[in-house]
Amino acid sequence: MSESLTTVAYLGATILFILSLGGLSNPESSRRGNLYGMVGMAIAVLATVFGPRVTAAGIPWIVAAMVVGGSIGLYAARTVKMTQMPELVAIMHSLVGLAACLVGFASYIDTSIVLSGAEKTIHEIEIYIGILIGAVTFSGSVIAFGKLSGRIGGKPLLLPARHMLNLAGLLVVIWFGREFIHAETVQAGMTPLIVMTVIALLFGIHMVMAIGGADMPVVVSMLNSYSGWAAAATGFMLSNDLLIVTGALVGSSGAILSYIMCRAMNRNFISVIAGGFGTGGGAPAAAAGDAQPAGEVVPISAVETAELLREAKHVIIVPGYGMAVAQAQHTVFEITTHLRGMGVNVRFGIHPVAGRMPGHMNVLLAEAKVPYDIVMEMDEINEDFPDTDVAMVIGANDIVNPAAQEDPASPIAGMPVLEVWKARTSVVMKRSMASGYAGVDNPLFYKDNNRMLFGDAKKMLDEVLVALKS
Repeated sequence: MSESLTTVAYLGATILFILSLGGLSNPESSRRGNLYGMVGMAIAVLATVFGPRVTAAGIPWIVAAMVVGGSIGLYAARTVKMTQMPELVAIMHSLVGLAACLVGFASYIDTSIVLSGAEKTIHEIEIYIGILIGAVTFSGSVIAFGKLSGRIGGKPLLLPARHMLNLAGLLVVIWFGREFIHAETVQAGMTPLIVMTVIALLFGIHMVMAIGGADMPVVVSMLNSYSGWAAAATGFMLSNDLLIVTGALVGSSGAILSYIMCRAMNRNFISVIAGGFGTGGGAPAAAAGDAQPAGEVVPISAVETAELLREAKHVIIVPGYGMAVAQAQHTVFEITTHLRGMGVNVRFGIHPVAGRMPGHMNVLLAEAKVPYDIVMEMDEINEDFPDTDVAMVIGANDIVNPAAQEDPASPIAGMPVLEVWKARTSVVMKRSMASGYAGVDNPLFYKDNNRMLFGDAKKMLDEVLVALKS
């Protein structure tokens, strides 16, 4: 394939990637967006493999690598559960960072690249920054994988003088960058490059370890952005225009999504990076003195819940991570279908940070074939809760916590939440009274109009469905 034909193919792939992002912005066009992305990537890979920069001798190695990687990807796609999608996304980000590091080192020791003067300096800066971003992305994503999968606790690790440690690390990286640029030989430049890589890896670990469980959805989005910039840096190292453009698209879109999610949590990006918000969750949160929620917890049975739903005219369902863990989305769809058949207006309220990654709940509901037109964002549905007969919360906690509005001293004060307590009756489905991922107690559980349906979400919803049909 000639250079000009490769350029045209890259241009076509770039257009398809942009169309893919546009399609993914709406549930109804997301399938088409995915298709555009897959076709664009196929074109990009073929144009690269058969382009003028790859020799015939290298094609078998590339094909072998693609077969191995494709097999692993196919296996993961078939076996990974929907509840494991957040950690799968995180580990995929780590691979992008690792690739950037490996390409950077390979590019630096490549004897076929002979440069001098300003061109040599620019190339070495590209290598240094590319490896720096790649190393931070790699180690940070591995830690995020551990936290999301439960292998590492969600409680933030806050080292003494951690900000000073980060600043010291940055100054050392800058100093070694100067040494790297002025190195006369590859051997001399390898030492500062390795030292910087180790510091970057430690920084990635420290950065994500300091971030509490409540901020993990933002972390996934942030690492997505990092992986895009790592890919763009790789493009600069390889002089590949498509990698630069694609990396910039991923990096910028990830940054925009991180900003949107920070706004949804009333947090700023710097405070997320600074860390410290959120404990591991999973245990009853302690509140002292007059901060203790007032009222009594009123349990309800599946049969009583079915009776409430049967008598309701307007129902809003708020799904959370508990629904994903219980794999209850299909039963939720059956209940929704049955209620709509009875003339009940059923809609879903989705908080931007529900679950463990951006769009987690939307994906689950789409998998269960829930109609897109009844899945509403928080801003679209919040004002409708006062006119709602039953608000049903399935495994969500922090995103329906009234303390965000009622308690200025709460760690989540000011965070926009779904105002389910304004409905005539709210039903919260949980296994226990444990706190959410932020480790903050929830006064909703003690409100007079709230009922608690304890137990596994799938089992309880099955019982509700049976009672509805009887």
